Amino acid sequence: MRSLPLFAGLAALVATSPAHAKEAPDPARLKASVEKLVSFGTRHTLSSPDDPVRGIGAARRWAGGELTRIADGCGGCITVANVAKTFTGPRAPNGVEIVDVLGFQQGTEPKRVIIVGAHIDSRVSDVMDATKDAPGANDDASGVALVLEAARILSKEKFRATIVYAVFSGEEQGLFGGQLLADTAKEKGWTVSAMLNNDIVGNTMGQNGVRVADRVRVFSEGIRAAEDGPAQLARRGNGGEDDGPSRALAKAVDGVAAAIPGGIDVFVDRRPDRFGRGGDHEPFLKAGYPAIRFSVGAENWTQQHQDLRTEGGVQYGDTIDKMDFPYLAKVTAINVATIRRLASAPAAPSGVTVGGALSFDTTVTWQPVEGATGYRIHLRRNDTQDWQKAIDVPATETSRVLKDTIVDDHFFGVGAVSADGAESLVTFAGPEPRK
Repeated sequence: MRSLPLFAGLAALVATSPAHAKEAPDPARLKASVEKLVSFGTRHTLSSPDDPVRGIGAARRWAGGELTRIADGCGGCITVANVAKTFTGPRAPNGVEIVDVLGFQQGTEPKRVIIVGAHIDSRVSDVMDATKDAPGANDDASGVALVLEAARILSKEKFRATIVYAVFSGEEQGLFGGQLLADTAKEKGWTVSAMLNNDIVGNTMGQNGVRVADRVRVFSEGIRAAEDGPAQLARRGNGGEDDGPSRALAKAVDGVAAAIPGGIDVFVDRRPDRFGRGGDHEPFLKAGYPAIRFSVGAENWTQQHQDLRTEGGVQYGDTIDKMDFPYLAKVTAINVATIRRLASAPAAPSGVTVGGALSFDTTVTWQPVEGATGYRIHLRRNDTQDWQKAIDVPATETSRVLKDTIVDDHFFGVGAVSADGAESLVTFAGPEPRK
């Protein structure tokens, strides 16, 4: 392990790998990773950081070793590092050192990052019990296995953006690991194009006994946590509640998933997380970054945060036998395809505005994006949620007049496009600055 790099140096100019070189996630590999994580007994954040075979420390060292093994397989294309900080809170009253295990796959734009993450810690019924067995198979060994499998597959390709593979600690004690990495991104001046949080992504049987294997939920915020009151009122006035960066990310994931043969549907859940609950993407939202959460289509709460036991004929506990690894592989495939698209694309445009009040024509304007070979203007009637029309324009243009398209009745956005057709997230168009 090395200390956190500041992305020194640049990789050679890259292009995405040909389609025949891409491989599908392997359910057997995912299962093997979950089995190994379960074997550490408990991964509670307050468990031993030093025991060689049991507890959070042993699990973190194994995860770092797996990223290092993947890095060795690609000739050092991934740099493995830890970031650490002591946190104190109601669930860590005496303070605890939180360690995030990270793998950096550097792109040609080293400080623009795509983050895919999951938390390694687990718990039982008593959130302060650091000694009982807490297998945490689905919550969230499933997500960690996904991150490692994504690293294995994507390490064979080269990208514009840097990919950060993140294994968080401290989620169950207060979202500490997510906070640590969000703070690190701010301190290092990273441009975070997307943060994909995978938490509880490996089961298909709901507590009601109904199997849901055809969809995964993707949660995203509407009103932005990073905006103050005046900014929220401005967004309300512009009608952009459904088009912030995180919602744009969720919609992009939905489109990516629809193009995967034999895949599953993305249920775009229009709230930041499950009702009344949260995850490691939330500190990124508060920092103003596009961030979403993947979670299964149907939860079983007898298998989350439970002591291992049987009561009334019901088995409690988050054990591996209740998981569906072909399903987890399909969720992994959506993550991989989303990362591949966004890491291949230029950054999303900034300064996207529209003008055209008291006119039947609308002018869309945006700031140029370095490395973009073109732009794509998206528009839709404002009684719909999804873009209905796209207009491609050359890189020499940063403004376009759309004739007979009244601004009152339409929403607009702009994406930046690479030479191989990869498109950034769509930036929603706001009003022109007042003169």
